[in-house]
Amino acid sequence: MGFDRNSRRKALEDIAQKRILVLDGAMGTMIQRLKPSEEDYRGERFADWHTALKGNNDLLNLTMPDSIRAIHKAYFEAGADLIETNTFSATTIAQADYAMEDIAAEIAREGARLAREAADAVEAETGTPRAVAGAIGPTNKTLSISPSVEDPGFRDVTFDTVREAYAEQALAMAEFADFLLIETIFDTLNAKAAIKAVLDLRNEGKLDPAIPLMLSGTITDASGRTLSGQTTEAFWNSVRHARPWAVGLNCALGARQLRPYVAEMSRVANTRVLAYPNAGLPNAFGEYDETPDETAAYIADWSKGGLVNIVGGCCGTTPEHIAAIAKAAFAGKPRAVPERPRAMRLSGLEPFELAS
Repeated sequence: MGFDRNSRRKALEDIAQKRILVLDGAMGTMIQRLKPSEEDYRGERFADWHTALKGNNDLLNLTMPDSIRAIHKAYFEAGADLIETNTFSATTIAQADYAMEDIAAEIAREGARLAREAADAVEAETGTPRAVAGAIGPTNKTLSISPSVEDPGFRDVTFDTVREAYAEQALAMAEFADFLLIETIFDTLNAKAAIKAVLDLRNEGKLDPAIPLMLSGTITDASGRTLSGQTTEAFWNSVRHARPWAVGLNCALGARQLRPYVAEMSRVANTRVLAYPNAGLPNAFGEYDETPDETAAYIADWSKGGLVNIVGGCCGTTPEHIAAIAKAAFAGKPRAVPERPRAMRLSGLEPFELAS
């Protein structure tokens, strides 16, 4: 059975009524396992590039495509229903660190194409839908906070610059992506630039409006707030106008630390809730020690409590983690998506309709 984008999404929505959907795990962790050298990052095409390229993981879409495709396939084989593209930093803003602004769109497009190829291969083998979420990262700039302690009003990027960078990335991935996932949101104003970019492209007839948005914020520490100072409920109220297909939290914290914030998102959001925590907290060497079974035990608590609709993993997670998470998720029940959040009922405000 073959799926086009609309039938694939509809099939996933039907599945999501019966069980929790599974997202993939960390791309960076899997790339680190490969231990690519500077020469691997450069490949033949960039052998004479004038800056160091090691660490530009998105560039591997061009120089090590077979490896990136294989990582995607490994996550699908572990049980993922959806995978993220290797495009976290595929914007002109982030690629400026490597003087690669001019090929940012190519990197984004190839990242989406490789993910689609892996998804199509697994769909053909299994006859079940496998979706691609075009990953849109936060960039390495912030619109809400000054990078200069001496000048709190200074910003080294403008809203329009960030919006244009996101528009280029979204458009580059549009041919192959089933969803667009604006993720690891530490600054909601950056996310609003990405949301506006997508809405502008839709209004201009350049982007298929049937490609839904997913949004995922980041609670940065035990304060329970994003870096730009928002609580979970405030974050949701800031982005709910985008009518996301799903909204949730990822990164920074492990599943144990993230649970209260996932529960809060489950309480207030009137759309599907997703969550993909790190494999615990990093050790003194910046590595993640939480085993697949340990991570899955926390996810089992979420799934049995009906807190989530989509779960996966972020930093430190692997296909082994996703296999364990999938097993835990399947043993639970999907969160019932309310018509409107309790907060809206109490306030008397009219909610937006659930995006479909």
